[in-house]
Amino acid sequence: MRRSAVQIFRQAAATAGPSRRAGIACMSTVARTRASSSVPRLNNLSFYSRRFASTDSAAPSVEDPTEHTAMEAMQEGNKRLEEGDVQGARDQYAKSVEIKPTASACFNLGVAEYHLQNTPEAITAWKQALTIQPDSPDSHMNLASAYILSSPPEPGAAIRHLKQALELAPDDPEIAFNLAAVLESTGNLRPALKLYEKSVTLGIERAEQNVRNVSAKILAEEAQKTGEKSE
Repeated sequence: MRRSAVQIFRQAAATAGPSRRAGIACMSTVARTRASSSVPRLNNLSFYSRRFASTDSAAPSVEDPTEHTAMEAMQEGNKRLEEGDVQGARDQYAKSVEIKPTASACFNLGVAEYHLQNTPEAITAWKQALTIQPDSPDSHMNLASAYILSSPPEPGAAIRHLKQALELAPDDPEIAFNLAAVLESTGNLRPALKLYEKSVTLGIERAEQNVRNVSAKILAEEAQKTGEKSE
């Protein structure tokens, strides 16, 4: 039985290097940023990301030969990915998109670009995927990851995409956790706390520590404000 592209990317990422792990994985990053009062530092941001390749379930139309050619290129990209040739996979996905853009081909192209650390190109590909399939929470989630890893980071854009992802998948614990992490890093502690608590309820046990940490930060802020008022 043919393996799914999810399995293919997991295997390829495992052999291609530890810097970009595939699947639904926990990722700790030190985001690159310039010293600026307008751009918060996002240090040691703990993040879930979805960077696996997806495939279209629908068969290509017999009446449109370009669909068949584009699908062949995407399948070749999956094959290259299985072999650990991420650059070759990227080239095949780009070919598929050039022949006939589909949400899956654009998504897969973004996956390969991201794995090759071409963050701007990954953002472009995932944006194109969203123009074709705007109800994809995974594309929004991946865009958020890319914006966090941009130089400088763009937490505002990440928050926007995570909020849209959460609207599309309100019971997804990883989206809730990611949004909480970015909100916490930008000083929005109370909404972050609510989302961490939601993550715990939905099954992310490690978020319990985040709940404790953010609760302590809120108490410290309140104590500081009380002290300032009494002076």
